[in-house]
Amino acid sequence: MKSPSLRPRRAPEPFSEKGFYLEEFHGWTLGFAAAAAQLEAAEPLVAVLRELAQNETHAVLISTEAAPLRRLLGAAPVAGDDPRLAAAVWRSFARAPCAGVVAVEGAFAEAACEIAVRLGLAKLVWIDPTGGLLRPDGTRDSFVDREELRAIVRAGAAGEGAQRLPLLREIERALDAGVAAVNVTTLEGVADELFTYAGSGTLFSRQRYVEVRPLGLDDYDAANDLIARGVAEGFLAPRAPEEVEDVLGHGFGAFVEGRQLAGIGALLASGEAGEVASLYTLTRYIGGGIGGHLIRFALERAEQAGLRFAFACTTSERVVAFFEANGFREVSPGQVPEAKWQGYDPDRRERVRCLRRDL
Repeated sequence: MKSPSLRPRRAPEPFSEKGFYLEEFHGWTLGFAAAAAQLEAAEPLVAVLRELAQNETHAVLISTEAAPLRRLLGAAPVAGDDPRLAAAVWRSFARAPCAGVVAVEGAFAEAACEIAVRLGLAKLVWIDPTGGLLRPDGTRDSFVDREELRAIVRAGAAGEGAQRLPLLREIERALDAGVAAVNVTTLEGVADELFTYAGSGTLFSRQRYVEVRPLGLDDYDAANDLIARGVAEGFLAPRAPEEVEDVLGHGFGAFVEGRQLAGIGALLASGEAGEVASLYTLTRYIGGGIGGHLIRFALERAEQAGLRFAFACTTSERVVAFFEANGFREVSPGQVPEAKWQGYDPDRRERVRCLRRDL
C-alpha cells in the first residue's frame, strides 16, 4: 500500500505583514464605524472587507444611515436599538460575511461604541477624516494604552486630545466595558492600520500588557521579517542566514496582550559575555517601553547563565542613547569579545560603537 504524501500541494506563501495580521484575525469579528458621509466613496474600506471575508473574518459595519449600508452590503442593516441585536447580526452572517448596523439614537461615537460593547467585539475600527491622535509636536501618537488615554481625557482642553474629547471619552468607556482595542484611522488608511506594523492611525489598547518570552517556531517568520526590516533601516548589522538562525534560536520577543509581536532581541553567549543582538522594536511601539522590557529580559537571562557582562554594538546614535539609558556604558571595541569581529564588515567596524554593562 502506497503511503500518503505529506508534502503540501503548493509552496506556502512568503511571510508578509498582511498575512501575519490576517492569520491573527482569522475567525474573529471586527467592527468598523463610519458616518454615512464617509461611505460615499468607500472603496478602500470595501477592499478591506473583501479581504477579511476571504480570510473567514466577519465584519460589522456601523453607520448613521441605512441607505449607504444597504448599498455597500446588498442587504438591509440591523437597527442598533434592536433588543436582540447580537442574535440579529449572527443571523445576518448566515447570508453574508459582513453585517450592517444603523446607530439610530444619540451621538454617533456613543452609539457605535455601545453597539461594539453589546456585540462583544474585540476590536473596533473608527473611521474619521482627521485620522489618528496627534501629539503636541504634530507627530502621530500611534499606540495609546488605557492609562495614557485616561490621562489625555483628564487633561481636557489642555491636552493633546482637546479637539476630540467626546470620541476619546467613548473609546475610554468602550475599553472599560470589554472592547480590547479601538483603532482610529482615515478611510484611506484602513488597510495600513489593520495590516501593517507601523499602522496609519492610533491604536487604543485596554492595557499595555507586555509578555517577553523565548521565540517559538511559530514566531520565526515574524521575527525574521523584523530582523530584515531592522537591517534595511540601518539599525541592525547584516547577518548570514546561519547567523540569523542562531539569533532566532536564542531569540525572545515582546508580545502585546499576549498576541502581537512588538519587538525582538537575542542573547548570544560568548565565553563570559553575552551579546544583546538584533534588538528591534516595531515603529508603532517605539517610546512605549518595549525595548526596556526586552533589555531586562536579556539581562536576567545573562545573570542566570552566570555571564560576567553583556554588550551590544550599533551604528545608531539613538540606539546608543537607549542602551546608555538602560545602564550600559560606551567602551572601545577591544572591550568586547574578539570573536565578535571575526568576519565583521570592515567599513561598519569603522563606524560601530560598543556598549557594555557589567553584571
